[in-house]
Amino acid sequence: MVEQFTLEHLRAMAERVGLKLGDDELQRLLPGVNRSRQQVAELRELIDRSDEPAGAFKAAITERN
Repeated sequence: MVEQFTLEHLRAMAERVGLKLGDDELQRLLPGVNRSRQQVAELRELIDRSDEPAGAFKAAITERN
């Protein structure tokens, strides 16, 4: 199970990105944030890393002759 965020965690994250949210706003967001974190953790458990491709795509502008 994923550790549940507290109001303090959420406040610190919001401040880090420059958001100034009141306690009432943070309190409304907290259940959704914790639910999303749990869903992400469940999806990560389902992903089989052995199926990932060995290569990586890099989009870059190159000169053509």
